[in-house]
Amino acid sequence: MILVYTHKITPRIRYIFKHILTRTLLIPVDFTAKVEEFVAHNGPKLSYTKTPLGSEFFIKSNPLLFEQGVNDLEITMNKWDDVPCFFATNLKSAIPFDIFAASFYLVTRYEEYLPHVKDLHGRYSAEQSLAFKKGFLEQPVVDIWAYKFLKLLKEKFPEYDYKTRTYTYISTIDIDNAFAYKHKSLIRSIGGFFNDLFKFRLLNVLYRLAVIFNIKDDPFDTFQKLLRLKTTYNVKTIFFFLIGDYTTFDTNVSASKSKYRLLIKEMGDYAKVGLHPSYFTMDKAKLLKKEKERLEHITNTPVKISRQHYLRFSLPETYQHLIDLEIEEDYSMGYASNVGFRASTCTPFYFYDLDFEIQTPLKIYPFALMDTTLNDYMKLTPKQSLGRIRDLKNEVQAVNGTFITLFHNESLSNYLRWKGWKRLYESMLKVAIS
Repeated sequence: MILVYTHKITPRIRYIFKHILTRTLLIPVDFTAKVEEFVAHNGPKLSYTKTPLGSEFFIKSNPLLFEQGVNDLEITMNKWDDVPCFFATNLKSAIPFDIFAASFYLVTRYEEYLPHVKDLHGRYSAEQSLAFKKGFLEQPVVDIWAYKFLKLLKEKFPEYDYKTRTYTYISTIDIDNAFAYKHKSLIRSIGGFFNDLFKFRLLNVLYRLAVIFNIKDDPFDTFQKLLRLKTTYNVKTIFFFLIGDYTTFDTNVSASKSKYRLLIKEMGDYAKVGLHPSYFTMDKAKLLKKEKERLEHITNTPVKISRQHYLRFSLPETYQHLIDLEIEEDYSMGYASNVGFRASTCTPFYFYDLDFEIQTPLKIYPFALMDTTLNDYMKLTPKQSLGRIRDLKNEVQAVNGTFITLFHNESLSNYLRWKGWKRLYESMLKVAIS
């Protein structure tokens, strides 16, 4: 155990020290505000305060972890060797910046509580983030800082028995459209048929008819292939099913269709199944509750994991609603427009609610990339995408983090906008587990 002295023990201090030391570096931590207790302690220890007590391992504190609420902070970027950092400190400090305050700022998504312009879908956009503006969005800097910090701790306390975590990979699949043409209502099928006809998309018309009359398989029905790859590469896989009512943004097969319900149950036999709350659940708690209960009714098991459709969430409201519904894990932390690390970490972390100044029981699993980001937003080819995937995986592996990817069943279809993308998912699995 490492003992931390600070002049005032706050919920923020407990939260971020445990994230850096215990969850990232696997070092148990305890706190004291009594100088004599700190001095008497024989094991590894550090002080986190305004001035050092003596010649101990000292980190000069920024005021952030002793404050409450959210303020507009002035942030100036510096470098720690070759890694970007901020909240610089003086020469007496063992580290040239306050690693804990800077990590707290990034992990809690402090900046998302400040006034900002929302994107077309009411989301906080990557372009407004400090990580994007300062060019470190594709680096899990919180983990990089933690490992540099560990090196200094090992020099100061070489006799301590340090443990090392292992790199892990999780593949997550969003089911926005389980089927392209099958099991849709008659009205939707006729509407889609005439829409394609009017726009002279004749190949789509032919394909649609071939699927409806069972001449061809539905292109989006890639589930057996996903399960086969899960087994072949022994990959932890989670399926998030969209089961909301039909809207402009929620166009999945109706959850009342027996074929869709059977598919959900079947996937649940081989992998973890989570809720994919529909577009308007971002700020509608009742709708979120209805969809959770709907999925529980299908699977006959409590729903504990979730990812917002369109990655639409608003801090802290959406997460507060998830907590009220006893959701334990959320996988929405990432951007639609850019790959990288929205919370600047590749370590799952507990959501800290800046409204109530408490660590909540909701665990956030940040993902590093999404197939639609690579294809639709970044306009990359599958080959270019694999290069970016490899770079991100290497960043995560360097800090023994958790590499999480987001794909859709559609991107394995080789159909319409996914033409040529069929093999990328398997190529990515090979990269991710190597």
